[in-house]
Amino acid sequence: MILAEIAVDELLRSLLWAAGTMLVLGAGFALVLLIAGIKLKVVVDEKIEQVHEALPNIDCGACGFAGCASYAKAVVKDPELLGKCAPGGPDTAEAIAGILNLQVRGGGVELRPIVHCRAHLEDRTFHASYTGIPLCTAVNAQPNVQACKFGCLGFGDCTRACKFDALHVVDGLSTVDYQKCTGCTACSKACPRNLIEMVPFGHENMMTVACSSAETARTTRSMCQVGCIACKLCAKQTDAFVIDNN
Repeated sequence: MILAEIAVDELLRSLLWAAGTMLVLGAGFALVLLIAGIKLKVVVDEKIEQVHEALPNIDCGACGFAGCASYAKAVVKDPELLGKCAPGGPDTAEAIAGILNLQVRGGGVELRPIVHCRAHLEDRTFHASYTGIPLCTAVNAQPNVQACKFGCLGFGDCTRACKFDALHVVDGLSTVDYQKCTGCTACSKACPRNLIEMVPFGHENMMTVACSSAETARTTRSMCQVGCIACKLCAKQTDAFVIDNN
């Protein structure tokens, strides 16, 4: 009986020691985590979070930064960057200005892309059929496929770059849907031939030259049925047109 009582006492002491040890270890770990949390705590500027929430959060890169989070941090530090978000437009600029207690500079005109080519497949001359990777950057490295080295290649690098479904390849020609376009500039950066120019859309109706050929009239006609041949008839009608490099 005495031996049984001794065994029970030893068991209780062992349990108490184990519980105490676990309690001390738990308290020690909790203290370490508390200190680490204080030391490693990242203080987030509330304005940065508010600006980030005001942005479209599509990370298109039109502002020149890696994404909306990077732009939010940058514009809070440098208010001169206000208005760089093309997809957000004036509404987003106003919202950010309100968060940062700034005033939006007026007079801005939205930029929209112009594709400087109007030749569809039936209008072009081809020297060979292309069966490689269906990318404009790839076919652009094969100069003997399409006769015109200034024209749209029609493999849709620009359409894949657009996050707003605002470009489509129609019969071999990249075509802009201006109802969906936000002016993010992604398409102009994606074109390997630099055919897409971002221009100010200051009027409801605008006239543009949808050709970028710098060849002579004879060469242009041999390559394309709708290319500009630099006949200068437009320039003779109004000063709005200027002939430069054919």
